[in-house]
Amino acid sequence: MSARFDGMRCSFLVPGDLNAHTGGYTYDRHIIEALRASGWQVEVHALGDGFPSPAAEALARTARVVEALPDGALAVVDGLAFGVLDELAHRHAQRLRWVALVHHPLSLETGLDPARQRALYESERRALAAVRGVIVTSPFTARGLDAFGVPPSRVAVVVPGTEAAPPATGSGGEGLSLLCVATLTPRKGHALLVEALASLQDRAWTLHCVGSKTMDAACASALCDAIDKRGLRERIVLHGDKAEGELPAFYAAADAFVLPSFHEGYGMALAEALARGLPVISTRAGAIPDTVPTEAGELVPAGDVVALRTALLRLMEDPAWRAQLRAGAMAARRALPTWRQSGARFATALVDAMQRPHAT
Repeated sequence: MSARFDGMRCSFLVPGDLNAHTGGYTYDRHIIEALRASGWQVEVHALGDGFPSPAAEALARTARVVEALPDGALAVVDGLAFGVLDELAHRHAQRLRWVALVHHPLSLETGLDPARQRALYESERRALAAVRGVIVTSPFTARGLDAFGVPPSRVAVVVPGTEAAPPATGSGGEGLSLLCVATLTPRKGHALLVEALASLQDRAWTLHCVGSKTMDAACASALCDAIDKRGLRERIVLHGDKAEGELPAFYAAADAFVLPSFHEGYGMALAEALARGLPVISTRAGAIPDTVPTEAGELVPAGDVVALRTALLRLMEDPAWRAQLRAGAMAARRALPTWRQSGARFATALVDAMQRPHAT
């Protein structure tokens, strides 16, 4: 990071466990590390569990954290919590300088009933009206904030970074080794992937899924049942949660990356796949087209199992196309920002937000 911000201070308010192995928390950890490396004094405050549906205890804890912040403090709040803290945000809007970090709007989570979706939209819209600035992780999410009444002048895009990594060496076997890195939640589309692969059992492939099986236990249980019902237990391996340092080995041994999400605010796992030159099969949902160039992957409509199956079949049967996508991924990796660069952009966005007047 070229600029120094010695003496600058901010408080980072994080719901849940900052050390959790999800894309959002990985982003938060790297940004905090980069800010500190450039001279920022960053205090991290844990808000408790259960967001965006916190229990009374977590809300009380959050209120105590916010009330203890000194007047004029720059408070960066992860959007998983901030979107449901609308009353608290407005209560302290004159005293604190709020910055919301929105990975993706809460109301766009898959599987919400209409009433819950509307309630999340309204609370997030009200909360965002209290901020000095909003930092998002993709141009797609920035464009989407128009629907929440956030002026573009208050929005900064800071895409996730990647670290330099060697190209994947692949499985070296006869069949393809497919990799999916994502928590087992409905939004990530694992069930659709199992359905698509079930009719391709006469081809040689294995699927390695890395991601938490406890974040949504019901989803994980249903996925295990679907794998067993389709007779795919020997073909699909659910590795569970893995630390960030363990992931490079999975990427290195993969031949291609698959993520049939219904929505992504960026898709950090996709960027990590590109950083290793892996061909990508994903969807046109959310920010994924911003993340994966057409030369590096095949993007199908979200929820379209036939299109997903067709793309996977071509990946298995057309080595020339697979090599073409790999070449595209190798080219795309050169354009990916480092965490150092993303941290510098985040710091600049914070300074800009500090200088703005209160929004309401």
